[in-house]
Amino acid sequence: MNMEKNNQMSDFYIITNQSKDPNFEVTHRIRDYLVGCGKTCRIQEQGPKKVGKGYTDSNLVNENVDCVLVLGGDGTMLQAAADLADLIVPFLGINLGTLGFLAEVNKDDIEGALSKLIAGEFEIEKRMMLAGYVYDLSGSEPKDVTRALNDIVITRKGSLQIITFTISVNGQFLHRYSADGIIVATPTGSTGYNLSAGGPVVDPKAEIMVISPICPHSMQHNSIILSPEDEVTITIEEGHDGARQEVEAIFDGSHRVTLRTGDRIVMKRSEKTTGIVKLNKVSFLESLHNKMA
Repeated sequence: MNMEKNNQMSDFYIITNQSKDPNFEVTHRIRDYLVGCGKTCRIQEQGPKKVGKGYTDSNLVNENVDCVLVLGGDGTMLQAAADLADLIVPFLGINLGTLGFLAEVNKDDIEGALSKLIAGEFEIEKRMMLAGYVYDLSGSEPKDVTRALNDIVITRKGSLQIITFTISVNGQFLHRYSADGIIVATPTGSTGYNLSAGGPVVDPKAEIMVISPICPHSMQHNSIILSPEDEVTITIEEGHDGARQEVEAIFDGSHRVTLRTGDRIVMKRSEKTTGIVKLNKVSFLESLHNKMA
């Protein structure tokens, strides 16, 4: 099992998507509640502005923080998890948007959720992450290394071109695709773009990788399920009539890296995991049913 019990929390840090809480009304409501309970709570001062690759400077979140509260939606949660992946700190998502799988607390349930958090009535679910290493044609060292909690998507850049690429697993050739793109997803990311592309839904506590093509130009539409110990390499080939291709690798829908013909990206399980605070006893299947109803 990937669940572990935890003691009470006392030091909190809030990351807010300011477009969802423009006046910090909900943010201040949470802070005031926690401070009123004798807890420490700091707020990201300027909302979700870009700092390097993401919104949050990890130097602002010290090692004493017990929990990061993320206000927004799944996108805000994904960005926070990427920004703070080097810290061993769990996240609790408070949903201020629409449908979400990561942000489980709704705006109307905030005080009850915080009460459970303070009382230690929660579990922390450890979620697998991916690490992507992007190499130039002749590069022996990666030009970019980035983690993803949801997925890494290889997609066309610019014109409406078909991408030609090969996939190898553990150094062994697997398949050559012509498609609009390819998704390599974690179980957490299986309910995102992977699901829209016809890929399978996976329990987020599982540890596997899912490869799903995006609109493949062949009869091969099936996803491929791999072990978390596997290493996936995608190499960008020449396009139609030997044309030089230019595509993007997109990590969790935000961080983008350009790849060209001959470049490759190597993906494998990250040594880091993301801790997601779970307050409800609702099973994943029940939650999935409720969201799909």
